Amino acid sequence: MISEIASSFALSPGAMGHLTSAVQFGFITGTLVFAIASIADRFSPSRVFFASAALGAIANLGTTLDSNTLASLLSFRFVTGFFLAGIYPVGMKIAADYFQKGLGKSLGYLVGALVLGTAFPHLLKGLELQLPWKAVLFVTSGLAFLGGILVLTMVPDGPHRSTGNKLAPAAFFKVFESAPFRAAAFGYFGHMWELYAFWAFVPVILESYQALHTDVVFNTPLLSFLIIAVGTISCIVGGYLSLQKGTKKVATLALFISGFCCLVSPFFISLGITWLFLLFLFIWAMVVIADSPLFSTLVAQHASPEVKGTALTIVNCIGFAITIVSIQLLNMLQSHIAPQFLYLLLAVGPVIGLWMLFKNRTTMA
Repeated sequence: MISEIASSFALSPGAMGHLTSAVQFGFITGTLVFAIASIADRFSPSRVFFASAALGAIANLGTTLDSNTLASLLSFRFVTGFFLAGIYPVGMKIAADYFQKGLGKSLGYLVGALVLGTAFPHLLKGLELQLPWKAVLFVTSGLAFLGGILVLTMVPDGPHRSTGNKLAPAAFFKVFESAPFRAAAFGYFGHMWELYAFWAFVPVILESYQALHTDVVFNTPLLSFLIIAVGTISCIVGGYLSLQKGTKKVATLALFISGFCCLVSPFFISLGITWLFLLFLFIWAMVVIADSPLFSTLVAQHASPEVKGTALTIVNCIGFAITIVSIQLLNMLQSHIAPQFLYLLLAVGPVIGLWMLFKNRTTMA
């Protein structure tokens, strides 16, 4: 869709990357502002969710204006990303206000929905439906507004909500004074270093495999959708497993396996046994996201109740900033490193996350 927007407004090819990055920078800025202002803790999360969904939908529709220039398109994309900060982290805050026990399970469903949303554009491209890009934006904006209405009218503030009545900018730093919170946060950061870079490069991995093994032909967009979307299942299954085995244990195991997948990726990309390569990618796609709702659960559990929403927002802010670094690093190095060895770099995140979890193994539940 980004390419169609660029084409419609006669933008240069380089503008596509800027339009994509504008949403990410908007989200990071939004989470930073929401965290410093403690928005999710000072105000009703359901109302914050609705307002953010409505304003984000309006900004998203702004992209369809025929009078747009590159500057206005970047602005609308940035504002859309900004108000996503009032949806995803605040959605986790709402779940945390309802579930003290079983939070990992509820966040498993929430993050599972995010995974499907991330994979969906690949499905549209793979099915070659040729939907007009403006129609897609109208539908997505309408669904965002409808979702905001449903949350506002059907999801009142949860029974475990603790209100933070004062503006507390210091909470941005204070939450990290807790060693268990730091461990959970760094586990999440290590996971984020790997996750979005993996998702962004799934099509590249498939195309690299085809280049190395010229007898193989993939429907890359459709296969990319299936590989990413399978993470929905692992989020839900991981949530249920956390009820039996413990949140930290399941999250740590998933992070370890995904880090191991990074390290053995050269073997499977080079091997030339296609079914085994695809099986490996599906396994990697499951474990790379399975720990996401669980680390968010640990963050919520080890934050003070009155700043729980702020803590979740802070961790999201830093985590998504990290994704930009890892994605850009792979972009920069892919022309200098053989494709089968490129993804060894993603193991850095899991290694750091596992080290922090191991370091604080006696202090975390």
